Amino acid sequence: MKKHYILNKKYKEYEANLINIQNYFQNSSDSIHKARNELKIISFDTLHTVVKSFKVPNIINKIAYTFFRDSKAKKSYEYSLKIGDFTPEPIGYIEFYKYGLLDESYFIAQEFAYDFTIREPLLDKDFPNRKKIFQEFATFTFKLHENNILHNDYSPGNILIKKEKEHYLFKIVDINRMRFTPLTKKERAQNFSKLWADSDVLKIMAQRYNEHYKADNSFVEDVLYYAQKHKNFKNFKKRLKGKKVVD
Repeated sequence: MKKHYILNKKYKEYEANLINIQNYFQNSSDSIHKARNELKIISFDTLHTVVKSFKVPNIINKIAYTFFRDSKAKKSYEYSLKIGDFTPEPIGYIEFYKYGLLDESYFIAQEFAYDFTIREPLLDKDFPNRKKIFQEFATFTFKLHENNILHNDYSPGNILIKKEKEHYLFKIVDINRMRFTPLTKKERAQNFSKLWADSDVLKIMAQRYNEHYKADNSFVEDVLYYAQKHKNFKNFKKRLKGKKVVD
């Protein structure tokens, strides 16, 4: 089976591990997420990694990823390099080809030993230091935006948090859907929508964000407006499918 890979030069000694990632992945039972794609924690001596195995694409996408656009594994690696400290450090990616078309692909990054995702404080009103977490998250989001980074799937499960002394360290994951461009006020406000947070939480975030952004007071209103608009749209689609609506 033909393969193509890129390895971060800092991890040159792990080239053999990368090439044999299919075997390591298959033999690992330490799965941390399994849906369309699967993530497993795999250790190579003292190096602890998270390996993402992407779903084998259908025939149409096999052709597309082989000839017309980058694979998700390649984008994950290149985007990780581009956004630096905002995401766990990338180690490499590898693509396997069958009959001349992309088949399996993997992205490998250093494990980030986070304490929780932002989902926990969003759902638990008694979560310790809840307001401080939201305020520091808003500052983190502002830094992302100021670096012309827009995460198009800025949802709770993709925001990892680690407590460090009196502050919190944030990392974003699942970064295939990214845009790199100067952001408008509307785009900044809309980026909070997928958190599915209540109005009180959004106000805390938007107010702290605006202390850095220094827009007019309508920024807070914009965040609330676009968040509610997103909820209304998603709930409308659920009603059409006969599913339970979530506030």
